[in-house]
Amino acid sequence: VQLQASGGGLVQAGGSLRLSCAASGGTFNSSAIGWFRQAPGKEREFVAGIWRSATYYQDSVKGRFTISRDNAKNTTRLFLQMNSLKPEDTAVYYCAVGRGWGLFDYWGQGTQVTVSS
Repeated sequence: VQLQASGGGLVQAGGSLRLSCAASGGTFNSSAIGWFRQAPGKEREFVAGIWRSATYYQDSVKGRFTISRDNAKNTTRLFLQMNSLKPEDTAVYYCAVGRGWGLFDYWGQGTQVTVSS
């Protein structure tokens, strides 16, 4: 199983970025998917996720971030549309898939998001 995240970069506050993650090597149609982030000196935290058609968001990103998935043949893609970005959103963002909610077995390598003020 491989997860390849992309789409990070440097953006000014108020701007937008769209993160993508390609999951291959397995079947993920019914898997839990999630995006997490880790800022310097802080622990990794949950950002957004999908489990059994329900979506979940950390309170600080509600209304600004949107998680989605695309289950295509052989590859599942995860997306995180991030709007109205704030400097406090700066972090390395990781995608993950798993057997169920809270059971994320596979992780991507992370993509850096930097929001300047």
